[in-house]
Amino acid sequence: MKKFFGVLKYVDGYWRNAGFNIFFNILSVIFNLLSLLTIMPLLDLLFQGGDARLQQVAAGGMPEVTSPKSLVARVNYELAEYITKSADTAGAKMQALIYICIAAVIFILFKSLFRYLAMYSLATIRNGVVRDLRNKMYDKALRLPLSYYSNERKGDLISRMTADVQEIEWSIMSSLEMIFREPVTIIGFLIYLIWASPELTLFVLAATPVVGGLLAIVAKSLRKTSHKAKAKLGLLLSLMEEMLGGLRIIKGFNAGKKVSGRFRTENEEYTRIMVRNYRRIDLASPLSEFLIVCVMTVIMYYGGRLVLYGDGTLPAAQFFGYVVVFSQLITPVRQFSQAYNNVQKGLASADRINAVLDAEETISDPPQPASLHTFETAIEYRNVSFAYTRGDEGYALRNIDLTVHKGKTIALVGQSGSGKTTLADLLPRFYDVTDGEVLIDGQNIRNFRLHDLRALMGIVSQESILFNDTVYNNIAFGVENATQEEVEAAARVANAHDFITAMPNGYQTNIGDRGSKMSGGQRQRIAIARAVLKNPPLLILDEATSALDTSSERLVQDALNNLMRNRTSLIIAHRLSTIQHADEIIVLQQGKIIERGSHQQLLGQNGAYKKLYDMQVFV
Repeated sequence: MKKFFGVLKYVDGYWRNAGFNIFFNILSVIFNLLSLLTIMPLLDLLFQGGDARLQQVAAGGMPEVTSPKSLVARVNYELAEYITKSADTAGAKMQALIYICIAAVIFILFKSLFRYLAMYSLATIRNGVVRDLRNKMYDKALRLPLSYYSNERKGDLISRMTADVQEIEWSIMSSLEMIFREPVTIIGFLIYLIWASPELTLFVLAATPVVGGLLAIVAKSLRKTSHKAKAKLGLLLSLMEEMLGGLRIIKGFNAGKKVSGRFRTENEEYTRIMVRNYRRIDLASPLSEFLIVCVMTVIMYYGGRLVLYGDGTLPAAQFFGYVVVFSQLITPVRQFSQAYNNVQKGLASADRINAVLDAEETISDPPQPASLHTFETAIEYRNVSFAYTRGDEGYALRNIDLTVHKGKTIALVGQSGSGKTTLADLLPRFYDVTDGEVLIDGQNIRNFRLHDLRALMGIVSQESILFNDTVYNNIAFGVENATQEEVEAAARVANAHDFITAMPNGYQTNIGDRGSKMSGGQRQRIAIARAVLKNPPLLILDEATSALDTSSERLVQDALNNLMRNRTSLIIAHRLSTIQHADEIIVLQQGKIIERGSHQQLLGQNGAYKKLYDMQVFV
């Protein structure tokens, strides 16, 4: 139950609307009770007691209103006096009946009005909470380090940000109205039941733990199966994402049957879990209704004995009213139990969402960041070691000492897996070093705000990462208020202007998902133009020309050479012909620096670099 009401944490920031919702629900319950408390005794007075009863009530005098019971007595007195003083008793009764009908309509009207106002107030909460939750998930996903995603399936993360957030909306947010309304209704009805017959109500309260315990067992198992279903759905989305991203390979290797078989197996398991889940959901409502009806049957038997053989403390009319009000209690209790089950189902999604929201942000801004707008002297890797997993003996980098002076071009070469990209990724703090430190102008880069640190850098990765947007917006990505002229100038530097203008809508042409409407070389030139437009003091080029043909590579390389003259550049390259003019070439092997020097110096050493160069020259 604590976790059940723990969903109220989502209402934080919306308590004003929640207060209106509770207030209007209270008024709705009051008018609902008034329709029952007033109408039933009046009907009894009109049709069951006869004229003698009317005379008796009128002769009793006007009672003072101090409680709901005395209010009913006061209404009965006014009605009895009106009828007995009338010359036409039958006509007066009909007139009173009309008043009763009008009162019933008024009570129900106000009950319905306040119910609508309560739901009107809740609409802001339901939609606002889900909006805030989506924003938190998205912002958290942006803040989490890249290392987090290397251990998670993208499909499962997408499932948490979509299906699980949607589950919060439907299972928890839709139940908030019941959480606010039904307890008020139940408490209001219980007050009347205690007033009508404390003895019968004591029996009802004694039976409540039994009913609640059975329903809690069903709800507990429901949360467990819901958690399994959400995890399995995340796996299904991962398989879909992998299939869509790898269609070319799947078709090329005739592996459709294999991937389809795996998907069908997981989908079948998901279906079995969901069947069990829905059976538990479908069990909750009829079970609660059956248990309540059993309690009501016993109440009717026991209460009937009190009426027939009791001491008169429970009149027949009052017992009839008790049964009617208790029957009205069945609906809110059943809905409350249904809300409880829905919340248990939604809590499984909440657990998965919180696993992301509570994930450790290992790379973040320092409490008191130092100022950084540019660097004046050098970037230094000081005794740097790095492992992707803590405690991993297989370090990607070991004891790296490297100084990149301002205005110099440093090239990183080596075989695949030697640590080139990892070394470059430490500079913008995509990852943090395991040992040692990276410094700019003598200060540890951890002392700077991430935004300021990354603002110094322009990055072109080996894989061209573009967005499903226009050419213009992809080049201007990350640059505020870029003009058309600036974008075109950057595109010319990257040798991209000609093919862009040949597109149907020029710079306003949509390039499709990840730039699927362009060739690999065109995508890479758009990525280079994006880095050119940013005009940063430091360039990180990770195989920036790898996807270009020979002609385009030469044009782009000339442009990059001009661009790098007044900048500090860190270049990762497999094609050694592109980095021969670098100020220093760093040769990496198994995460260690094994050679360093200029192109000519390294050739003269007749070592690893010479072997790599000869392999490319004579191929």
